[in-house]
Amino acid sequence: MYSNKRVLLIAGGGTLGTYVSEELLRLGAFVEVICPEEKTSDHERLTFHQSLVTEALLTDLFSKNHYDGIIDFIHYTEVESYDKVYPLLISHTDHLIFLSSYRVYANEQHPITEDAPRLADVLDDREFFAKEDYALPKAKCEDYLRQEHAGEPWTIVRPVISFSNKRLDLLLYSGKDVLKYAKRNEEMLLPSFVKDYSAGVDWAGNSGKLIAHLLFKKDAIGEAFTVYSGHGLTWGEVAEQYSRLTGVKIRWCSEEEYVSNQSSRIANNPWMWKYDRRFDRDVDCSKILRVTGLSKQDFAPVEEGIKRELEKIKALGQF
Repeated sequence: MYSNKRVLLIAGGGTLGTYVSEELLRLGAFVEVICPEEKTSDHERLTFHQSLVTEALLTDLFSKNHYDGIIDFIHYTEVESYDKVYPLLISHTDHLIFLSSYRVYANEQHPITEDAPRLADVLDDREFFAKEDYALPKAKCEDYLRQEHAGEPWTIVRPVISFSNKRLDLLLYSGKDVLKYAKRNEEMLLPSFVKDYSAGVDWAGNSGKLIAHLLFKKDAIGEAFTVYSGHGLTWGEVAEQYSRLTGVKIRWCSEEEYVSNQSSRIANNPWMWKYDRRFDRDVDCSKILRVTGLSKQDFAPVEEGIKRELEKIKALGQF
């Protein structure tokens, strides 16, 4: 399908980038990945450039190749930083994908569609606008594309929480906290009020597949997409899966007890808790499925994704 297409993944050595690469290779594309991690490839169509992303490196790569597609995984904390690199990227590709986040959405529409109100549009919180450094810059970069570069070949993607063997998300617990608690035979506390909330999580393999299939789609140009396969679980169901597969103990508690227990995590990232994890993240995925031509049956259930990632961790002797 993507035979002879050349795609560049910028800062694409992480969780999402790895699965995007796998799907692009399966589709027949040539893939190049810029990442600081030391990685080697035994696939003839996959090349790694071990480096931080610099203008000099990009200029050198662009002098040698034209890229049919570029997927930019960098998080720009200021829109001015994106403004500096965007002209260079868009002038050397037929389709540029910008990585935003589902965390831009407010809690005003259920289920969430791509036109749902964003925090940046409806929130009245001076501290948020002064200090938040993730969802707000994402929204500002989205606005920059829409207002300054309408009509150009870009697409905005807003992935939900995408878990892998590198991160096993359970509300504010992340990384491999689940395995640490299971190993120590300690309880993981979760607030009971979110038990029946849609978790807004998906397996990274599903997310990577969706992003890969948005490339080169005419109807994706100039549009935003929530990256979600439709295999949703509530936080209660996610917790049940981790408990069943790892033996970790879950105790549901009051919000007050949970906040007290997680005070250091919340202090480090108050906006994730206040304006994301406390929200019901039921997502309508009809737009991205329609444009990619995929269906819910083309993706693994979240339960299967959790099982696969835990098996990888076990194979590495980490659990």
